Amino acid sequence: MNSTPRALNRILLGLFGLVLMAAGAATAAAALIPEAARTWRAVSSSAAAGTRSLGVRGGEDWLWILLALIFLLLATLMIIWLAVQGRGRTGDFIKDGGQEPGEAAGTVTITAAAAEQALKVALQDRRDLVNAAVTTWRFRGTSALRIRVYPRQGAAPARVAEEVAGLVEALDVVLGHRAPVLISISAGARARFTHADRVS
Repeated sequence: MNSTPRALNRILLGLFGLVLMAAGAATAAAALIPEAARTWRAVSSSAAAGTRSLGVRGGEDWLWILLALIFLLLATLMIIWLAVQGRGRTGDFIKDGGQEPGEAAGTVTITAAAAEQALKVALQDRRDLVNAAVTTWRFRGTSALRIRVYPRQGAAPARVAEEVAGLVEALDVVLGHRAPVLISISAGARARFTHADRVS
């Protein structure tokens, strides 16, 4: 539901993996193949000599300044990349402008917190659930609910999904608005280590 750039993330992870594999292969080759070790030492020696010759010009060590700027640029790009992850949360669940003939002018807004809290209260007393989380996201131009429930061991997932869907339908009737819903049933560590109650 969120607007995380998954394709970009996969490309960046793939490139990062290739760089790590190449570095690992080069390290293994330098450790196991004598010719590769000699080549590595020659390249590193020439690179060190070139760095020393470029590092000092007129008494100023500008190479360290350049490296600092490169690392600052990389840090900025990483912060921007982290900022675009997981976007799509919204604070409004329903927003009606009252544009129909005969309706009073104005706007009626039901916040996402109201819908989320209504479902959380209905789910928190269920003995067949360890935990439940409800969040609201923007999905194809409208508000959508994501309900994640953690059943106890022994609870029937089909029955849990059916009863959660019934709660959502009741909420639709009360609010007079039908929203897209994603129901996610997960088995986390807390559900695995919690005492299993008998579910009738």
